[in-house]
Formats: sequence, C-alpha cells, structure tokens
Amino acid sequence: MTIDTIPKTDAKKAPAAFDVERIRKDFPALSLSVYGKPLAYLDNAATSQKPESVIEAEANWYRESCANVHRGVHALSVRATAAYEGARRKLQGFVNAADAREIVFVKGTTDAVNLVASTFAKSRLDPGDEVLITGLEHHSNIVPWQLVCEERGAKLRVARLNDDGEVDMEEFERLLSSRTKMVAVSHISNSLGTINPVERMIELAHARDVPVMIDGAQAAPHKRIDVQALGCEFYAISSHKMFGPTGVGALYGRLDLLASMRPYQGGGEMIRTVSFESTEYAEPPARFEAGTPNIAGAVGFGAAVDYLLAIGLDKIEAYEEGLLAYATEKLSAVPGVRLIGTARHKAAVLSFVIDDVHAHDVGTILDQEGVAIRTGHHCAQPVMDRYGVPATSRASLAFYNTREEVDRLIAGLAKIREVFGV
Repeated sequence: MTIDTIPKTDAKKAPAAFDVERIRKDFPALSLSVYGKPLAYLDNAATSQKPESVIEAEANWYRESCANVHRGVHALSVRATAAYEGARRKLQGFVNAADAREIVFVKGTTDAVNLVASTFAKSRLDPGDEVLITGLEHHSNIVPWQLVCEERGAKLRVARLNDDGEVDMEEFERLLSSRTKMVAVSHISNSLGTINPVERMIELAHARDVPVMIDGAQAAPHKRIDVQALGCEFYAISSHKMFGPTGVGALYGRLDLLASMRPYQGGGEMIRTVSFESTEYAEPPARFEAGTPNIAGAVGFGAAVDYLLAIGLDKIEAYEEGLLAYATEKLSAVPGVRLIGTARHKAAVLSFVIDDVHAHDVGTILDQEGVAIRTGHHCAQPVMDRYGVPATSRASLAFYNTREEVDRLIAGLAKIREVFGV
C-alpha cells in the first residue's frame, strides 16, 4: 500500500469476502475485558494473540505425543518426531524454500540473526570489512552485527532514513563497496511500519556478490513470503508475531551456505560422531539445533502457519490495507497528533506522538479505556533519535482488528487531550 492511495480508499467498507467477526471468535483473548471494558488489542507488532487451533495443537502435543524427537524408537518419540518435522515442512512451504533442510528452528528472529552473524558472517569478516544495515533496524538486527564487527575489526555502516521513514536508497547503493561483506535489513520496520524495497536491496547487493539476510519478523504475519523469488541468502521469522507460540522461530538459509557454516552451539542432536579427540557435525538443519528443541512450540508454529494459509495471506494483506487507511485518516485528524513514519509503502503500524504528552501517559490512559498499544522506543532507539523523540505511541493492527477498535483508540486520544488540556 502507498500513503498516496489512502484518500482513494473507501475507509467505510471492508472487503466483502473477509469476515472479521467470524475470525475474531477463533481468538479467546479477544473476548477478554480490561478494567470492565472490552479489550481492543492493538499491540500486534510486539506479539500477536493466538487462535484456539494453535493453543489446542500445542496442548494436544503435550497430552498425546510428549517425547523427545529423533532419538527414540518408541511410539511417542516417533509421533513427536513426525509432528516436529511436519512443522518444518509447513514452514518450508510458507516461505517457499526449495528444501525442508533449509529451515532451521530457532528461538526467534533474534536468535536467527545471532546465528548468522556468529557463524556465516564471522567467517567472512576481516579487519576493514563492512556490514551494511539501515536506520530502520530493530536492536536485534543491530547489536549482533556490532558484536561480530567489534570481534573481527570490521565496521558497521548504516543507510540513513528520510523524513518519511524510508531508507535513502541512493545512500544504500553508495555504501555498497568492495569492503561490504554482508547486508542485513528488515523487510518491514517494527517501529514505523515502513516496507523496505528488499527486492531492490538484494539486487544491488548481489551485483557486488554480497550476501543478504532479511529480518522478516514483521513481514511474515502480513504478506506472502517467497525466499526463492527474493533470492536472499537468509530470511528469519518469529512464531509469536505470526499468531503462534512464543520462544520459537525459523531461519531460512540457502542449503549450500548452511552446509558450509560451523555450528552456532554444541551439544546433543547437532552431531554425527563424538570422541574426546574430535567431533563430526550433523548435516543442516540438525547442525544448528543443539539440545532438546521447543517441540511443542514448533508444533504450534506449524498450526499457526495452517491458520494463516487457510485465511489467505493475500486476503489478510488486503484487509489490513483498508484498516490502515481508515486508522491513518482518523488519527491524522486528531489535533495535536503527529504521525512518525509516513512512508509511501507501509504495513499496518501507526507510530505517533501527542504534543506535550509523554507516550507512557498515553499508553496508561488508553489501557484504562481497554485499548492496548505499545509505548517506548520499540527496541529501535536509533529510529527515535532520528526523529528527535524519546518514545512514540504505537498502534499495530492485525487482521482480527476492526474499525470499531480504531474508533475506540481515537476516542481514548480525545480523552487524553482533555485530561492534559492539549
């Protein structure tokens, strides 16, 4: 979606084929009350609510298939292994990886970025080399690269943002050089909702034979992902952003690259043979899955993928475009409110500040009204610094949110303005 198209959008009419009220019934948390008022959950960029099918999938694994994977020959272990590897195949399909072995289960996107930085990038970086990121990044796509650059004597370069919250692509291209050994960028900004032109970024990087990692934590819940079409070397996603369990995620890595990488951690499961003299590592993805994994979480993750695909990512994206248009129109009309991040291409995230009111006060008063938003720096302090604000209030929308919930947000902001006299 582009901001330019917002005025042309019929903000009063949702796509007819999308039954949001039916979908809302799948999510137990959406029927909760907070301070005696119905919950309006607008904090989806932090974590999403879970449908009953995901909750039941994880609970049923504990009830009926609770055993360790891969090692056992008894019935429960075989069943657990089938469920765990079945979830891997679902993730393969979700991102359109060429091979299930290209899917590594991790704790989440943060874990995935650390894995790639500590293994793949570390082996490629020499003193004077560079890693290129953007000014939009979450701390999880900044700090791991800082750590490996410090260790290897390399330098972290950053492509700046313009006033709308878009990456300066001329600078991005200019910063790519013979010293660049890795590019790591977010697909969608968690703090502003900006959708990066990752296809162009990958194209520019590959023209210089530079590998690319994409932080897809915010993209996977909102749009179709095709890693083969993108051509990136690595792509990371988190279950808990995708209406699945916390503590589990997936790293896509091109198989030949995974096979060339040293393990991230050592222990059981990631080995072929071990002696006191030496160890032979397992092939990917087991090489990067040391110890007992979050099996129940992986099963729930697979159920979340099933749920998203059953609705349809294209339908989700279209519905959320309309919801974002409606919310942007309403929020922009509130006196004293300033939107932070007005990129031409955005996902359903609205970051804003209110004149003379701290973001934490905004969040506290809205909470009393039953409206849950996120306030603070959103693990993106450099973004806040770029706009000269300590924090923003952020409403992040999902396909189960409604225009009525947006109206409650706007009503809450009117109350805040009344309380603070702004």
